[in-house]
Amino acid sequence: MKKNLVMALGAALLMGGLSARAQAQASTPVTTSATAAAPRATATTPIKIGYTSMDYLLGKVPEAKDIQNQLTIQRTQLENESQRMTKEFQEKLQVYEKGGAQMSEIIRADREKELQGLQGRIQEFQKSAESTLQQKYQQLVSPVLQKIQKNIDAVAKENGYSHVFNLDAGAGTAVILLYAPEDGNISEIVLKKMGVTTPVAPVATPKK
Repeated sequence: MKKNLVMALGAALLMGGLSARAQAQASTPVTTSATAAAPRATATTPIKIGYTSMDYLLGKVPEAKDIQNQLTIQRTQLENESQRMTKEFQEKLQVYEKGGAQMSEIIRADREKELQGLQGRIQEFQKSAESTLQQKYQQLVSPVLQKIQKNIDAVAKENGYSHVFNLDAGAGTAVILLYAPEDGNISEIVLKKMGVTTPVAPVATPKK
């Protein structure tokens, strides 16, 4: 069934091209051999489908380790600051809970206002930290993705691929390409084009 989906995709692309040609020919006035020779049909561009995984390629390039290290450092710094703020809140909350009954009304109101403000700052900091990490990730990854895309384009042109699909459709979404033959996987060709070598998996020997 999966193989039929890929074949159906190729057929749809091919039929689209044939349909456009048929409409163009139908709108052309018919001429006789005495006035002009019949035009020769042009060959349809062959469909050759390839696929790869951007996540896989991104994990294999040399920049991947540096990206991970930078993100880890920044994440650790943000987590440490969040823990410091949380600890401060908990300590002040404990002081308030122990001595709140003996506090005057104005002091108790001031401590409650302080706790509410600190709790709000913690929540705001956590939201900001998440956004900061996402922005840092995009900043580091964007130039690498552009480099990968440039090499995918080159491999596709050099090997005659008319379409190249990405197997990574994103979180919460369905993969676009459900099945394709292994010879359509251009991942290792792209890595080789980028000068990246991947270890070959050892061949399992049959047990005697």
